[in-house]
Amino acid sequence: MPLRDTLARADADLAAGRVPVARQRLRGLVSSFPNDLMLRRRLAEVYRLYGEPAEAGRWMYLEQDRDPAETSAFEARYRTAPQRMRALAWRGPESLARSAFAREQLAAVRAACSDAMGRPVDWDTMPSGQSAGTKGSALTDFLAGAGCLVAVLAFLAIWLNGLAALFD
Repeated sequence: MPLRDTLARADADLAAGRVPVARQRLRGLVSSFPNDLMLRRRLAEVYRLYGEPAEAGRWMYLEQDRDPAETSAFEARYRTAPQRMRALAWRGPESLARSAFAREQLAAVRAACSDAMGRPVDWDTMPSGQSAGTKGSALTDFLAGAGCLVAVLAFLAIWLNGLAALFD
């Protein structure tokens, strides 16, 4: 469905009091057009109707006229730079932003995330929830693999035992 039609439906949903449906439509549009600041602003307005300052702050983070309380709520919910980078869900270089303020915000978040990760990151390869190469994640990966191996061996032992019982 074209952008204008979906926006018209979201407006109709809001007028009819179907706020959750309008929110879902706008979330889909922001997902499809992540660099459209107008869509982000519209989504923030819907989250204000919900009384969700952190989500309103998330979607207004790139706007110069954002509410400081909403921005603080967003930063409190998404405490680290990698979390903020994932939450902003931007795609492509900062130069795609239509305002200088948005470009500065995006560059600052990306730079902070690169510092936190210890390597350069960009908006198209957002970091996962864990730091790469940490000792804790290697141990967790080993234990998960060992657990899977034990489960497969136990299954095979039970299966072979049943097969042997069938021929006795």
